Amino acid sequence: MKCVIKHEIKNRIRVHLMSDHLSINDADRLEYIFQSDERISRVKVYERTADVVLEYKGSRDEIIALLASLKPENCEVPDSVYSASGRELNQRYQDKLFDKVAVRCLKKWILPAPVRYTITAFNSLKYLKEGLKCLWHGKLEVPVLDAVAIGVSVARGDYDTAGSVMFMLGIGELLEEWTHKKSVNDLAKIMSLNIGEVWIKTDDGEVSVPVSKVKEDDSIIVRMGKTIPFDGVVVSGEAMVNQASLTGESVAVEKREGGYVYAGTIIEEGEIVIQVKAVSGSGRYDKIVKMIEESEKLKSDLEGKAEHLADSLVPYSFAGTAITYLLTQNVTKAISVLMVDYSCALKLAMPISVLSAIREAGLRKITVKGGKFLESISDADMIVFDKTGTLTKAKPTVARIVSFDETRSEEELLRIAACLEEHFPHSIANAVVEEAKKRGIVHDEMHTKVEYIVAHGIVTTINDKKTIIGSYHFVFEDEACIIPPDKQELFDSIPREYSQLYLAMEGKLIAVICIEDPLREEAREVVDGLHKLGFDKLVMMTGDNRRTAKVIAKMVGVDEYYAEVLPEDKADYIRKAKEDGYKVIMIGDGINDSPALSEADVGIAISEGADIAREIADITIGADELYGLITLKELSDALMERIRKNYRQIVFFNTGFILLGVAGVIAPTTSAFLHNSSTLAFSIRSMTRLLD
Repeated sequence: MKCVIKHEIKNRIRVHLMSDHLSINDADRLEYIFQSDERISRVKVYERTADVVLEYKGSRDEIIALLASLKPENCEVPDSVYSASGRELNQRYQDKLFDKVAVRCLKKWILPAPVRYTITAFNSLKYLKEGLKCLWHGKLEVPVLDAVAIGVSVARGDYDTAGSVMFMLGIGELLEEWTHKKSVNDLAKIMSLNIGEVWIKTDDGEVSVPVSKVKEDDSIIVRMGKTIPFDGVVVSGEAMVNQASLTGESVAVEKREGGYVYAGTIIEEGEIVIQVKAVSGSGRYDKIVKMIEESEKLKSDLEGKAEHLADSLVPYSFAGTAITYLLTQNVTKAISVLMVDYSCALKLAMPISVLSAIREAGLRKITVKGGKFLESISDADMIVFDKTGTLTKAKPTVARIVSFDETRSEEELLRIAACLEEHFPHSIANAVVEEAKKRGIVHDEMHTKVEYIVAHGIVTTINDKKTIIGSYHFVFEDEACIIPPDKQELFDSIPREYSQLYLAMEGKLIAVICIEDPLREEAREVVDGLHKLGFDKLVMMTGDNRRTAKVIAKMVGVDEYYAEVLPEDKADYIRKAKEDGYKVIMIGDGINDSPALSEADVGIAISEGADIAREIADITIGADELYGLITLKELSDALMERIRKNYRQIVFFNTGFILLGVAGVIAPTTSAFLHNSSTLAFSIRSMTRLLD
């Protein structure tokens, strides 16, 4: 790639490409390529100037070599990168803002007063129409106040004041629209599908292939807990599909042969084979954008109260205007009251604060599906943690395999386990599959239909022999499997500090897979930090054995722990805690955590967890560390404080402007200018980051 270095400091370099500007697609392509390189910690591509700023880790020579060897045109980029890009949106609104300011300046400098006044009178008709429409529907709200302020100014021949009010209102509307669309765009981008591979049904069985290789009319298999990656028609099987993200339906919908399914929906129960009808990713993205824009979830309770308060204050503004005129008999002073209202700033700054906070969370690898969840995080006083993949590392490993079958080798036992576990999303299952891959064990399909039983295990048939893998409770209590009589001593000697996965065939235990699930290094520090941030009760709940749970609970420092619990036990515990007055956050990553995530005031999923957990959860945090929970709490508290601070300052400043106008210190034009300028200032401040 041909470029020149414009500026550099330690671990940061700015280069200029040999071009006047970049197309939006070229800029998006470059940004994607650099973001995919682990040596690049941050990248910013400026399409207008054809500049690229890179912040990097490691040596400068490596980055120079990367720039020299890079050929962007040869790099494959997913379609979703272009469809979810916000670059075109930003460019469009930057142009609109520039045009609006430029037109305003040119009119004042070039056009003669009579022409300028005529244009102002004509433009005022739009606001008068909105005000009359509001009155027609029996509402006395902000549009009426704007219409009266502008109409009275025009009627008095004060065209400069009317023009200034309309200009500031226009700028405010443009900034609000831009910020809203940008926030929605960023949130939708984060929520878009992130599926790497799918199972395709072929004549030779099931084959795992990258999503990019799937073509229309291919038959793909989607199992319980997984995301449907493409729109298509069900050709076999039955499933209950959660379509809430697209349709808002709270209850899963049954899909069977002949039914149509949509990309991004989740299978709660069952298994289906889908004939792919659309492989483009933009359809899913567009649906997410529509869902977000229509969703009331974006509004926090404080935001809703602020909007309601804004509308309820309008009659008082009119009353203040009338009282001022009756007491002073001065039209100018009365209009000064009319030019200032609390509504604009409240209605503009509050939603911008919430959407900006959601966007800021996204930049920190935290996906928040609505403002009310940030408010709930701020108010919460209890957290319930799942253990595996949450407090412990998201990528547990196989420590050892204990064989109870003398006819099969350790490798063969691992092959059987991996063949079953690769179909279902859980950190323990991933550990088994990764261990087989590390040992170079190929595990072609050897079983019939696989049935996954939530929080218990997997059942299938291999060579007409019933084979199961799962928890102690499932294998020995539910399925009544037995330990070979001469192997009891071996079974009793297995270290209990490991999480254990039991593999049985034809009712007999054939292997125990010991999973090393070490505590996250930051877990203790995060739990201590959450206590300091005001949480009264931190609880760990796990389906693992009591001995392991006790060790982990002591190491991490939670207030209470519960072991060998089922999914419904977690949900029941949270339900009872809410009845006792707690505001509860649930954090989990598996299919078995879904009922508890739904029951909690706020459900938080780990990003590498099961698809259905991420779908049901209100918030998703990155899997690499738990510090995101600290950030989330601090961000939520900062947002609530900003909203309260905005409210106090809006009331203070606007009350001051009204008093100055009534006292005759400032003219109506100045009142309008100060009011709209302060509204704009509050809105711009609300766009700024809440955290360092």
